[in-house]
Amino acid sequence: MAVEKSYYMTEEGKKKLEDELEFLKTDRRQEVVERIKIARDFGDLSENSEYDAAKDEQAFVESRIAQVESMIRNAVIIEDDNSNPDIVSLGKSVTFIEMPDGDEETYRIVGSAEADPFEGKISNDSPMAQAIIGKGAGDVVNVPTPGGDIEVKIIKVQ
Repeated sequence: MAVEKSYYMTEEGKKKLEDELEFLKTDRRQEVVERIKIARDFGDLSENSEYDAAKDEQAFVESRIAQVESMIRNAVIIEDDNSNPDIVSLGKSVTFIEMPDGDEETYRIVGSAEADPFEGKISNDSPMAQAIIGKGAGDVVNVPTPGGDIEVKIIKVQ
C-alpha cells in the first residue's frame, strides 16, 4: 500500500476543509443527483450532453470528496513554535523586501493544502518558503525563481 502524504495545515485550515467536505457531501452531491435525474428525462442517454455533463460533474464532486477526506485524515496541525520566535518556520508570518529596492511583502507560511498567495499564505513547498525557513530577521536570502534568482531581506518574523 502506498504511503499517504501528510498535509500540513493550521487548525483554521482543517476547519475550512471540514466545512467544504460537509457542503460537498450534503448540498453539492444532492444538486448533482438532481441534475442527473432531470437530464435522464431528456431521452436517449447516448446523445444527451446534459446527462454527460452532469455525470462528469458527479465524478468531479466524488473525486474532490475523496481528496478532502484524505487531506483531513492525514492532516498535521501546525503548532505555534515559540522555541525561537525570531526564526522563520511553518505557521509564522514573515515580512521581507526584495533587494535592492523592492516593496515590503508579508506572507504566512502554511501547508500546501491551504496556500493562497492572494490571501498572503504561501506553501511551505514553494521556493520562497523553502529558501527562508530557518532564517531570521536581518538575513539576506537568495531565492531561486523561474525568472532567475532574487535576493530578499527578512525584516520581521512573527
